[in-house]
Amino acid sequence: MGLGQSSKAPVTEDTDEVNFDHFQILRAIGKGSFGKVCIVQKKDTKKMYAMKYMNKLKCVERNEVRNVLKELQIMQNLEHPFLVNFWYSFQDEEDMFMVVDLLLGGDLRYHLQQNVHFSESTVKLYICELALALGYLRTKRIIHRDIKPDNILLDEHGHVHLTDFNIAAIVKDDLKATSIAGTKPYMAPELFQSFEGSHPGYSFSVDWWSLGITAYELLRGQRPYVMKSSTPANEILQTFHKVHPSYPAAWSLEMKSLLRKLLCIDVQKRISCLAELQDLDYMSDVNWDAALSKQVPPGFIPNRRRLNCDPTFELEEMILESKPLHKKKKRLARKTKEHGSDGSPQNGQLQQRLDNVQRDFIVFNREKSRKVVADTESSELSTSEKNKAIEDGQNNNIEPAAYLSG
Repeated sequence: MGLGQSSKAPVTEDTDEVNFDHFQILRAIGKGSFGKVCIVQKKDTKKMYAMKYMNKLKCVERNEVRNVLKELQIMQNLEHPFLVNFWYSFQDEEDMFMVVDLLLGGDLRYHLQQNVHFSESTVKLYICELALALGYLRTKRIIHRDIKPDNILLDEHGHVHLTDFNIAAIVKDDLKATSIAGTKPYMAPELFQSFEGSHPGYSFSVDWWSLGITAYELLRGQRPYVMKSSTPANEILQTFHKVHPSYPAAWSLEMKSLLRKLLCIDVQKRISCLAELQDLDYMSDVNWDAALSKQVPPGFIPNRRRLNCDPTFELEEMILESKPLHKKKKRLARKTKEHGSDGSPQNGQLQQRLDNVQRDFIVFNREKSRKVVADTESSELSTSEKNKAIEDGQNNNIEPAAYLSG
């Protein structure tokens, strides 16, 4: 049972902006704090994507608009083999839409809940692939701030892809971030010092701590420190200093050493960049070029014959959702007919905030951006070749005269 729409592919011109009508809605696959996710197919290219949609009114009421817009701003400038890459964004009067890579292998949280045992070699490759993503993000001055199994998706071959940039931070030059964000069990110790009021600031190293917690959890099925989202910051800080994580004897000495270096409370001694990881003896056998081009086969391959997510998402969308996505077109048309534009009268302040969302939303089309870049490069190359031809022509005019004078 899908969320299908039986409509023919529209004939679109390059000038047309991509919108909701350009996609066939196939089925719901997930939901998060910011919206819901479904599988879609672009009608003209037949390519499959994941489409996240966020209700504007809910985002305004929960003060989440700023994070949504920041995520759009960040993701339009990113593209990497181990990220969930962003393709299109558009809006209508109800929702904001983000269309991204479709990864059908499920997230690592799902597989942990399915009691998958991840081997040490598999986790080592995950660390390498995620480290390459973190190295790339560092060049863009971005701290992800929410690395955890829930935000790491597998493709059909088992490679990892980092997603969810809605609480990411951009740091300029050598400045540090000071705002507190993240999921407590994965947050680095220096983040909790900000809770205590000392505000020393933090940088890229917090993501490497989170990577260490995630790797430990994948290997053992539980995290090294026991804490909940409700645990007070001062208790968490005490836990870091009082509790020493245990490392099972079955793990290799090299893996234990790596995890200790990632889970180092002293930021100065923690592995905090790609180069430091690559320098380890444990990583001496890694072909980093092959890893980057996904030529190293992962040890765990998700089941391709099933959708690796909770099946209740689709039932919720079909039965419980008051405004299901597959009925959107009819609903908006009916609303416009009945009320002229907006069917629900909003108070002035709320309407103003919704108008601001409409105004500030970033419309994005990666296909179009690539075409512009390709056309620009082609034009520059053409100009360069033309100038070279002129220079050659000038030289040809000069050279024969020189020979004649001889």
